[in-house]
Amino acid sequence: MTVVAAVALTLAGCVAKEAPSDQRGGSDFTASETETEADAPSGEAASTEGDCGFRADESGQPPIVGLPPDEGPVDAKTLTLTTSAGPIAIQLDSERAPCTVQSMVFLAGEHYFDNTVCHRLTAAESLKVLQCGDPEGTGAGGPGYVVPDELPTDLPPGQPGPDGQESVIYQRGTVAMANAGPDTTGSQFFLVYGDSTLPPSYTVMGTVDEAGLATLDAIAAAGITPGENGPEDGAPKTPVTITQAVAA
Repeated sequence: MTVVAAVALTLAGCVAKEAPSDQRGGSDFTASETETEADAPSGEAASTEGDCGFRADESGQPPIVGLPPDEGPVDAKTLTLTTSAGPIAIQLDSERAPCTVQSMVFLAGEHYFDNTVCHRLTAAESLKVLQCGDPEGTGAGGPGYVVPDELPTDLPPGQPGPDGQESVIYQRGTVAMANAGPDTTGSQFFLVYGDSTLPPSYTVMGTVDEAGLATLDAIAAAGITPGENGPEDGAPKTPVTITQAVAA
């Protein structure tokens, strides 16, 4: 998912910017809290019975690779992305986000991320991220299921917006999940290459290693193909493809 792309955030010291978002179902996408097995596509369980309760999203389509097993914390410590721009290794944080890590490891094992593009790069003063994880490459794709929020409580505070909205700093090297609202995390994630100010609404699932940060810096230095949100928000000028994602 992307961080909520449909919601413009007023960040300290700059004009309104688009936060990372998952655009599945458009800007009004919200996850139902009343889904039952009767709502699920034929032959598909609506949700898992473990602690995470992964559940089908509102698209009405079966999850692309099924639902994660929901068997408890996984042993995998890293998620290594082999990309066209260089390697990016992510140290997974199962303590902070056990359900999110379960989901990401499951998707990697199903080769879900292989040969997908990182569709969004931002370079605003308060938002410096590379967004990936959408097999459609549009910002609107997802795995067909959602993961419950595991929101951070320990990030350094940022300057509140004009409306008093709480903000925190997602520091350089952070990897967090994009979403389309509460409890709508799917597969889209964003890699922070420069400290970014956002609401504490995005699950942190890991951190990028030094070699990965060098890769991100090179991607950012190559520039942006401007999109509808202006010259500091669009596709990477040099296309970035995840050729393989391996959890170990």
